[in-house]
Amino acid sequence: MRLTILGCSGSVPGPGEPASGYLLEADGFLLGLEFGNGVFAELQKRRDPFDLDALVLSHLHPDHCADFSALTVLRRYHPAPPYDTTARRLPVHGPANAPVRLAMAYAPNETELAETDLSDVYEFHALSAEPVKIGPFEVTAIPVFHPTEAFGLRVRHGGRTLAYTGDTGPCDTLTDLVRDVDVLLAEASWTDAADRPPGVHLSGKQAGELARDAGVERLLITHVAPWSDRSAILAEARAVFPGATLVERGAVYDV
Repeated sequence: MRLTILGCSGSVPGPGEPASGYLLEADGFLLGLEFGNGVFAELQKRRDPFDLDALVLSHLHPDHCADFSALTVLRRYHPAPPYDTTARRLPVHGPANAPVRLAMAYAPNETELAETDLSDVYEFHALSAEPVKIGPFEVTAIPVFHPTEAFGLRVRHGGRTLAYTGDTGPCDTLTDLVRDVDVLLAEASWTDAADRPPGVHLSGKQAGELARDAGVERLLITHVAPWSDRSAILAEARAVFPGATLVERGAVYDV
């Protein structure tokens, strides 16, 4: 699997830094993971958006899905698409309410919302705990601890497994998420402190502990908020998992 970082800013995009967005590629299949603010523009620098074969959204906060509306405009109104986007609908895997939530983000008023059905260009699938095949990937969604329905994701291909935490506070299900994983892509939005609100994000220390306890080969840290101290978060993670890396926009990793 090849992982490309389209955006890794947490909670909001930063100066010149898109919010969450990643590409996973194997066997010629291009899987999008998250589609936050600024990701659509970044995607166009590297690939034709029509090349996306499927998209997975871990949850529906704007920094993980805001640019979905732009993708919808492209798929509905591009004057010369390379294929019929209604005949070849894009599979979108996400929380159960994704079709309604994304339609509400797209439609500008109640009148248009009443007649907006994004299933003309998308094929929606609700994430669940059962592994599903998405192209050559086996994807397993595991519920995590966040203010809205949210999932961590295990993506397996060719005997290798990538785990992605999505957004989460510490919770028991993270143990299942990272079990026997090769590479962990973990959010770490802030430094460790006793007064952090529960069920929102991981600290650098917590991400490092998660990777250490699971015995992963590699820890990739993402989703650092623009107002957070990146170097302090990385130092926390490396104190317990020395090989931790902060991802950057445009970076490519072989998993």
